[in-house]
Amino acid sequence: MSDLILVRHGETEWSLSGRHTSWTDLPLTANGEAQARALAPLLGEHKIAVTLVSPMTRAQDTAKLAGLDNVCVDPDLHEWDYGAYEGVTTREIHRTRPTWNLWTDGVAPGPEEHPGETPEEVGVRADRVIARIEAALENSTGGDAVLVAHAHFLRVLTARRLGLPPADGALFQLATGTISRLSTEHGRPVVATWNEHPRG
Repeated sequence: MSDLILVRHGETEWSLSGRHTSWTDLPLTANGEAQARALAPLLGEHKIAVTLVSPMTRAQDTAKLAGLDNVCVDPDLHEWDYGAYEGVTTREIHRTRPTWNLWTDGVAPGPEEHPGETPEEVGVRADRVIARIEAALENSTGGDAVLVAHAHFLRVLTARRLGLPPADGALFQLATGTISRLSTEHGRPVVATWNEHPRG
């Protein structure tokens, strides 16, 4: 399989302040826009066969500013549904749940339209994206796949691509406006580069 190029969207006001952001459709900050533009040279080093983008504005704007075209919006690339923790920081959650950890404890139930997800449910979505990418690359003339999405979702997808449980996404810290690459070595998936910032 070709490489998977993972792009976390640029900075937003909530990513800057550490607020959990799933369905809240925030724009990029000015710094987030600059981060996205700075990704273009790194992405230009790759022959790209397919690009999938989250439906959220922050991801789509990142893709556009990074020079990606012919993108396909994939609803499965949306961020982890944080339920009642949408817009809440970890510090605030710890006031009532001092030992809370997203990866092991999940989220408090939210409203009917956004009830929250477990790591396993996010993992199911990640598996679907990986399967779609594999199918698309089989029908291409070669090149890599680019996914423009969100930190926690891409961390789960990385774990699944490596054959790990979804909760092992906790091992892969991911900053805004970065590129990571999942490749293969001797036929096995590996992390080739991680959390790469464009050189200033």
